[in-house]
Amino acid sequence: MFISLFGAVESGIIYALMALGVYLSFRILDFPDLTVDGSFVTGGAVAAISIVNGVPPVLATFYAVLAGFAAGVITGILNTKGKINPLLSGILMMIALYSINLRIMDKPNIALLNEPTMFNQIEGFWATLGINNFLNGIIATLGIERMPGTWAVLIIMIVITLVVKFITDYFLKTEVGLALRATGDNEKMIRSFSANTAILTIVGLGISNALVALSGALIAQHGGFIDVNMGIGMIVIGLASVIIGEALFGTKTIARTTLAVIGGAIVYRIVLTFALKFKYLETGDAKLITAVIVILALVTPKIIATQKEASSKRKKRAMLAKAEGG
Repeated sequence: MFISLFGAVESGIIYALMALGVYLSFRILDFPDLTVDGSFVTGGAVAAISIVNGVPPVLATFYAVLAGFAAGVITGILNTKGKINPLLSGILMMIALYSINLRIMDKPNIALLNEPTMFNQIEGFWATLGINNFLNGIIATLGIERMPGTWAVLIIMIVITLVVKFITDYFLKTEVGLALRATGDNEKMIRSFSANTAILTIVGLGISNALVALSGALIAQHGGFIDVNMGIGMIVIGLASVIIGEALFGTKTIARTTLAVIGGAIVYRIVLTFALKFKYLETGDAKLITAVIVILALVTPKIIATQKEASSKRKKRAMLAKAEGG
């Protein structure tokens, strides 16, 4: 049980970077960007092919981020300069990226099991610190027998994800970030203040897909392979993380919302992991489970709000009836 939970949190914190990218496009820019399904694989493909060709893993990951940024920029250009519908712009780029990713990889999948990656380099250094034994000793006192092989990936990814979160928070509070948020809220109004909404949209989508590609590059290195079909349904997973996070943790401030998105990604992976342990569910049902999770996350808050409103109305009617009777 603990190993399953540990694995879910570990992968969830990596997917949280993708969820932050989806949050920027869907919530901040109000742009339904389906490029995500393609740029996630683009990040993994660029990182994988670079590593296979001898590029250091950190530099390969940086190349992946640049590739994702370029994909988002092209989607923005199609929308703002080509005057193509936002949804269609994303779909067109997603379709184009499928072929581009195949070109980059030169085959449907690439294995990294025998290649140096960011994670196995980190694990090698981490093993010399003795932190694994210390943390496993603490866990053992709780009566848990099976221990994770290493805590390196989880702890390093928590640090990386929080750094990206704080940078995102800071950026969204800058003048450009505020203009970006205003573009998503009311494009006509911000344009009346002489803001170039086209450039803002292009930059916003570029940053969004850069984060998605970063997540794809890290997932490829963590899992030891990248497949051209790995991005299918990724936008739904990102949306599920955003919706779950907002429903559970709230959205009062930008800092709280970005933290909620990260929490939502982790909760999503935990729910998915334990759902697949049910007797009648298989790995192939993951997409169905995702759809159900999203539906519940969307519908449940509305049902609760409706019940609260109905309860409030009943109390008011009871108070009025009591006042009239008195």
